Formats: sequence, C-alpha cells, structure tokens
Amino acid sequence: MTLWWIGNAILLVAVVPIAVALLSRVLGALERVRGASDNILAGGVILTRELDDTPSSLAKTDETVKAVAVGAVRYAGSVAKLLG
Repeated sequence: MTLWWIGNAILLVAVVPIAVALLSRVLGALERVRGASDNILAGGVILTRELDDTPSSLAKTDETVKAVAVGAVRYAGSVAKLLG
C-alpha cells in the first residue's frame, strides 16, 4: 500500500506537470497554425477578387499577340524581298 501512495505522489509531482507543459506547447503551436491559416484564407479571398477580370485580360492579350504576329509576318516578308 505504501508503494501505491509513492506512485501516486510521483504521478502528481512529476508526470502531471510535464503533461500539462507539453499540452500547453502543443496548444500554443495549434493557435499559431490557426492564425496563419486564417491569414492565408483571407489572402486567398482577396486574390480571387483580383482574378475576376482575368478572362478579359487574356482576350486583350490574344488580340495583341495576333496583331504583333501580323506585323512580324509583314516585316519578315519585306526583309525577305530586300535580301532575296
């Protein structure tokens, strides 16, 4: 019976404070991760708002590329005539 009381005393004096300290560290890390994930979510929402006009920007880019391609073909034709 005495060993039982000694075991209980060791449990209360050593194991419980260590378990509480470890749990505190884990919960602190969890809160930091939660805060970082909230920031990431907020940034993602802002980013999706910025991407709303992407299709129109891509259409404008396609038109510009076609215009440049036509000009490049004309230029290459003129250069070919000069060199040929």
